[in-house]
Amino acid sequence: MWTCTGTLLDPVSPTCLDEENDMTAQTDTQGSVTAVYKVSGMSCGHCEGAVSGEISQLPGVSSVKAVATSGEVTVVSATALDEQAVRAAVDEAGFELVGRA
Repeated sequence: MWTCTGTLLDPVSPTCLDEENDMTAQTDTQGSVTAVYKVSGMSCGHCEGAVSGEISQLPGVSSVKAVATSGEVTVVSATALDEQAVRAAVDEAGFELVGRA
């Protein structure tokens, strides 16, 4: 697991899928799917980069935004991702996937 110190220079507010913070993926208008996951252990930009880098290698992923301050990782992909694949990618980065945000 990564251990980082310091603060983020440009924190981003967490993004919810809807007002109820639904735990299901949302299909975007362009046919892509957006899912938000909770990851434990991220504390800095390096952590965000490690998680984003691993998840971005999954087939169909078009963008990943990890936010250490909230522990949330927003993933946009062509189709819904297998949660086990996301879990394996997060594990490879040295962190733990808690589940959907």
